[in-house]
Amino acid sequence: MRFPGGSYRPTEVESGWEAARPVTLWAVRIVETFEVQAAAPPAGDSGRPGAMPKVAYFSPEFGVSEDLPQYSGGLGVLAGDYLKVAAAEGRPLVGVGLFYHLGYFHQRLGREGWQEEAYEELDPAVRGLEPVAGPGIEVVMGGLPVRALVWRQWVGRVPLYLLDTMGADNSEEARPITDRLYGGDVEHRLLQEIMLGVGGVRALRAAGEEPALFHSNEGHAGFLVLERLRELVQDRGLGFDEAVELVRAATVFTTHTPVPAGIDHFPRELMERYLGGFCADLGIPPDRLMALGHFPGEEPAAPFNMAVFGLRMSGRANAVSELHREVSQEMFRRLWPGLGGGEIPIAAVTNGVDVRSWASPEAAALLDTRLGPSWDRAGEVDFSQLLSVPGAELWEMRRPGRQRLIGAVRERLRHSLRRQGVPDSELEWTDRALDEGGILVGFARRVATYKRGDLLFAQPERLRKLLLDPQRPLQLVFAGKAHPQDEEGKSIIQQLALAAGDPELRSRLVFLEDYDLALARLMYQGADVWLNTPRRPMEACGTSGQKAAVSGAINLSILDGWWDEGYQEGNGFAIPSFEDETDLARRDRLEAEALFQLLEDEVLPAFYDREHDCLPQRWLEILRRSMATVTPLALGSRMLEDYVRRLYLPAATSRGLLEAGDGRGALALAGFRSQVRRNFSKVRLAARSRPTAQGRDRLVEAVAELGELRPHQVEVQLLHGPVTEDGQLAPAAVETMLLDQTASNGHAHYRALLSPMAAGRYGFAVRALAAPPLPEPVAPDSPVVMAEPLRLRR
Repeated sequence: MRFPGGSYRPTEVESGWEAARPVTLWAVRIVETFEVQAAAPPAGDSGRPGAMPKVAYFSPEFGVSEDLPQYSGGLGVLAGDYLKVAAAEGRPLVGVGLFYHLGYFHQRLGREGWQEEAYEELDPAVRGLEPVAGPGIEVVMGGLPVRALVWRQWVGRVPLYLLDTMGADNSEEARPITDRLYGGDVEHRLLQEIMLGVGGVRALRAAGEEPALFHSNEGHAGFLVLERLRELVQDRGLGFDEAVELVRAATVFTTHTPVPAGIDHFPRELMERYLGGFCADLGIPPDRLMALGHFPGEEPAAPFNMAVFGLRMSGRANAVSELHREVSQEMFRRLWPGLGGGEIPIAAVTNGVDVRSWASPEAAALLDTRLGPSWDRAGEVDFSQLLSVPGAELWEMRRPGRQRLIGAVRERLRHSLRRQGVPDSELEWTDRALDEGGILVGFARRVATYKRGDLLFAQPERLRKLLLDPQRPLQLVFAGKAHPQDEEGKSIIQQLALAAGDPELRSRLVFLEDYDLALARLMYQGADVWLNTPRRPMEACGTSGQKAAVSGAINLSILDGWWDEGYQEGNGFAIPSFEDETDLARRDRLEAEALFQLLEDEVLPAFYDREHDCLPQRWLEILRRSMATVTPLALGSRMLEDYVRRLYLPAATSRGLLEAGDGRGALALAGFRSQVRRNFSKVRLAARSRPTAQGRDRLVEAVAELGELRPHQVEVQLLHGPVTEDGQLAPAAVETMLLDQTASNGHAHYRALLSPMAAGRYGFAVRALAAPPLPEPVAPDSPVVMAEPLRLRR
């Protein structure tokens, strides 16, 4: 079941005209997601993109290498891969983040399996970073001057700038701002995000970088727009409204969060304390700043929502998978009252990975040989050629990675147990941990309740039977860290660790501590199966299964995130999901049962059944299809190309139009929005239809009373589709109506031909939207006026 889009309740009208009511908040029940003409991809959406403008990519974490632990999980690893891909592709990108002197924690498990955190002091100079921008930059936060050194790390040809308050000459209050990743309370988090956003822009200026566009990877870097607004207002003398238009046009925002609880919220008291000076610099009251982080209708004292702020202040926004787009469109639809869910202008760019960093040497060699050395570049090769690779060649490709993983597991187990005080005389069993001929199922990621790393433990005896099967044993390798303040996540780790310590199970069930990039690489390259069990749709994307698939692992996953679009019949295993079940405990039991059935009936037989040549031919056929279909989706070059084509180039065009004539475009757009705010509530709209000689077609006519607005400032649209049994109109099409004539009394007449797309009860609606003078996605809070829809009679 997918998240649906907008629905409209039609009112039956026999004949004549029906007056419209102005609508400021149009609350409708969601039925399905649909694509509409108004949200068609921008020009240039076909073929390889043109010259990419220089982009500054802001992220709170970057997982570039295990030697520099400035990442906690998927967000940072994605950011690191993004820089690597841009470097390999020769794209003009610069990264901006924070340097955390304590990085992210090292994980240690006590004898009872409870996670303990240990931090290592990191010296940026020793880690190969170079200082730039002299003494660094300064940001005043609540009257407190805070200095930050600026370090540069080269990721191939791409520079990554990291700001450091710990190494700068700061007060004891200011130094710890960049002490550790995701540490401290909400106030500490706010100070980090101010330094990342505001300080990041200043660091770029100090380093001599002049990006054309700014890309905020999640809301943590959202305050970058405040510094750019300040530059335009104070340095160029622009008004606040014109500055907003220029900043929006040149800003791209990516949301990674599928649930509201995952979004940063800051209380008004802290916002005023630390950002009140920006209000003064911009000439706006605090209420106006707070409103930028609020949904329509929220009280001024409501917490400041960084995702809402990011969407309001970006001209282009995206989610990180097709399913996540639908979730995000629903989650943020209150910013666009009057639009259906599928019309909300949040695009989808499915995450990819730097495949060269993750593929095993053996898999990379096979791909180089079979497809050519450019297989990692989107659109360069035909991956269907992999469907003809002989099974013996694939099986041999997999063998070294499995051996490396098993060797690493045994060594890590010995190291961990020795640290816990276990004598060597009791470690002999570790030499037999994991059978080299048995299936290896990997599960490694941040440990959180919704990811359900413990789903298989819903039926412990059934799991035990599979693990101890003498002929077809299941073998499980787990790894992952819980957030230091996530007690539930730590409890899951403890459950896994205690089970892995069971003398009967420990050679078939393993939990490896201190998960990092190096361990992830071993697991991706060695696992036969990659297990993923989130509660759909709470996984925004998740790329671990992509990384594993490139080396020949087969995905066994809930259809969530990227797997929802990556799964095809025969290229892996899809665990059924029961989203309609509102009792979470019962839902987990149902999905655990489905997982066990898949393991018992499909996964294990496919791996262990051997043909006359002693090879698992059914398994190898799935492996072929997996590599042929998942690898092209996993390409980081495909992801980057999507960003360039769908977001960067359109944003650069908008920026150029607004900057033209020393900002006259921005002035015109700001004036248009002001006029719309004053006058759109006075717009009245009415519609009717009549049959034509073409049988089922009908002519729809609308008349709009525009008041102070002119026809070119308004777009009138026809929405039509079947009418459901409960009286809902789910639009199958959205079409712009043509201006027919303008009467002297200020009424504009429009018409459109309606060609029904289905038999049965059918209906339509007519609405009016503001039409900006420059092409752009519909901005948040854009007003909509609707005429009541008419039903067509059969």
